[in-house]
Amino acid sequence: QVQLVESGGGLVQAGGSLRLSCAASGLSISTLTMGWFRQAPGKEREFVSAVTWSGISTRYTDSVKGRFTISRDNAKNTVNLQMNSLKQEDTAVYYCAGGRVFSTVPAHYEYWGQGTQVTVSS
Repeated sequence: QVQLVESGGGLVQAGGSLRLSCAASGLSISTLTMGWFRQAPGKEREFVSAVTWSGISTRYTDSVKGRFTISRDNAKNTVNLQMNSLKQEDTAVYYCAGGRVFSTVPAHYEYWGQGTQVTVSS
């Protein structure tokens, strides 16, 4: 059974940091693009960041550039999202996803986690 399990979410004050992790089981992520998406209440799921299977190329949505860093460890079958200088508008459920296309489009990702809540207070 393929599973992506996110962890590391929580409540943090604006300006603080969180590190999200995604652990995969039942499949090897070493050949997959891995991405992070988020969904705030009443909004569509949106792209946050992605990293190619090799880790060489990364992509970020403009609103998180310079604050978030995606990384992966294929040996450990994990992908992480370091989030610094958090803002209230970063509040959302964050989802880990795996796919075969280096894309910002959710439909291009085949595997999804259940999500982890990130809440940024003022």
